[in-house]
Amino acid sequence: MDGAEHLSQRRWVTGEFTLKRIAALEPRLQQIVDERVDALLAGPRPADLVETLALPVPSLAICELLGVPYRDHGFFQERTNTMLRRTAARAEQGAAMLELNAYLDELLAHKQREPGDDLLTRLLDRTGDRKMSAGFGVLLLVAGHETTANMISLGTMTLLENPQSLAALRDDPTKTPGAVEEMLRYFTIGEYAVVRVAVEDTEIGGTTIRAGEGVIALSNTANRDPDAFDDPDLFDVTRDARAHLGFGYGSRSCLGQNPARAELRIVFDTLLRRIPGLRLAQPVDKLSFKEEGVVYRLHELPVAW
Repeated sequence: MDGAEHLSQRRWVTGEFTLKRIAALEPRLQQIVDERVDALLAGPRPADLVETLALPVPSLAICELLGVPYRDHGFFQERTNTMLRRTAARAEQGAAMLELNAYLDELLAHKQREPGDDLLTRLLDRTGDRKMSAGFGVLLLVAGHETTANMISLGTMTLLENPQSLAALRDDPTKTPGAVEEMLRYFTIGEYAVVRVAVEDTEIGGTTIRAGEGVIALSNTANRDPDAFDDPDLFDVTRDARAHLGFGYGSRSCLGQNPARAELRIVFDTLLRRIPGLRLAQPVDKLSFKEEGVVYRLHELPVAW
């Protein structure tokens, strides 16, 4: 969508993700993180940080925000994995999308009968269209947990690999927001998110792009541009990385960037405060990365303390 059509539909949900709204949610986000850290500490060692913390935190958060029962997280996480796996057959991806749409449609039918204090109920009120609301719900549910979960595990791995950076954040939590921006720049886990069609002939770097041609703008390449960031392949928590394109740019920048930033900041501050002896239980070169997915991620992250 372009122009007024895009803006009008985006406005249905932008108010749900303002800084003020997310600030009001932070006590609950902190509670969710503390509960998951409790579970991590109470479990066996080594523990898988992906399963115990990285995936449950954003899943619980987006479920509460949308009004989706967390007991169904296995169902939507499995469908999300299929939709985001580049090696999956198109028919398989389409079936997963249809199943998620059907699930959200049924949930919205229930909310028509018994409205709740949640985003899906308010979205249904604003659109008056259950099918459209279900489509929005799928987008928010998938994007609202998968990317943040992977950023938590990748960010933790990187901090544990860089003891000086970890110590700097533990000693001064005011540096954590800047470190989060550097993580978002450094990994840019949604590399293929910016897909566009040229609306007129244009020239970039001496190459002519004709109107109607498709364009994939690689955010990961942009975030490693030496003209934008000094020594871009270096992870540096003291860097001013706020100009990164990890959330896209402009009118189509990621709706969920405010809750994502809040969740990441709370997770890293809490981990470093409550488990000061946290360490990798397996060398990084032995870890398994999900390179077949549209979103870059770890299969698991074994940790000990």
